[in-house]
Amino acid sequence: MRYVKWTLIALIVLIVGGFAHYTLPQHDIVRIVNTYEERQDISGWTTMFWQEAGNGTANQQSRDVQFIQAVRPNGKSIVYRNEDTGWGWPPYFKFDTANLYTEANDSISTRAAPEWVSVTHYGWRSELLSVFPNAMGIKPVAGPDVTIIPWANIIILTVLFLFVVTLYRMWQQFRQRTIEPLVDDVEDVLELADEKKDSAVDKVKGWFRR
Repeated sequence: MRYVKWTLIALIVLIVGGFAHYTLPQHDIVRIVNTYEERQDISGWTTMFWQEAGNGTANQQSRDVQFIQAVRPNGKSIVYRNEDTGWGWPPYFKFDTANLYTEANDSISTRAAPEWVSVTHYGWRSELLSVFPNAMGIKPVAGPDVTIIPWANIIILTVLFLFVVTLYRMWQQFRQRTIEPLVDDVEDVLELADEKKDSAVDKVKGWFRR
């Protein structure tokens, strides 16, 4: 039973952690090398990694999507999609896809004369599933070794931690004030019933002996 309990806890932690890692903003230091627009046929369960049709697109199954190609300081490539989140999830309220596309084009540089930028995004890149992180903002930086402190993530995770701790303490107080006294009362009733049963059995035995 203990293994089942810890397995469920580990599964919950994994799901919550994965959801937070996908949703919370991340920062990549990259060099933008190209931008393009391509028709995407979106279908199946991977549609969860794309924005819904209500966010400014006419057809969710097939639509034109803007992409931003970049290279990391270690030479590895990364491709971002550029889609509005609108009023949907995640709640970034992004409506400036066209402006971001222009900024990305203006930040294109070569290996000989690199211009490094910080791309804020959410989501994952999977070549197997053909999913891309969604770029949220582009900001020039001094160089490839710049460290971006994720203040937004720190604040959100701190608030979430305090919320979980508060819920846990409320549950502890509720259990101590309500559940445990109720359990004690039930145990007392059961003990009293058991004592009465024993007394009745003793009386019956006494009658038979007499």
